[in-house]
Amino acid sequence: LQAEIPEERMEEIKEAYEIFCRTTEMELGFDQVGDVFRAINLNPTIEDVENALGNPSKEDMAAKKLKIEEFLPVYTKLVTEFTEGTYDDILEGLRVFDKEGNGTVMGAEIRHVLRTLGEKMTTQEISACMDGQEDMNGSINIDTFCRYLLEE
Repeated sequence: LQAEIPEERMEEIKEAYEIFCRTTEMELGFDQVGDVFRAINLNPTIEDVENALGNPSKEDMAAKKLKIEEFLPVYTKLVTEFTEGTYDDILEGLRVFDKEGNGTVMGAEIRHVLRTLGEKMTTQEISACMDGQEDMNGSINIDTFCRYLLEE
């Protein structure tokens, strides 16, 4: 399984893993796995991480630990099953808010959704992805916004 991970990527994984280890035995808490993934530029949902870990209970998420050799199969499972949102996925999600059918949505409405639904984003995270996307009326062009999000 490890042979499938390129050497350069393996270095990134080991470095991130070691940064997040809280034990002298170099073990990573189940609750930190998502942080390691994000540190190596993956952006899985909490559900994706839990799925890669075999859907542990809340107690296991808080208590269980992984050694690096146990973490690598979790990494492999996540990267083979995890798919980033595509242009069409994002477009479809935003079209729900295009009340006039003119290819625009209100920025305030998108900010509200990002702050309150699903895996809630912080104000800073929302600003990072939305700043500069709204026109003078507070509208966002859906097509332009989708392309911008996929470049991030």
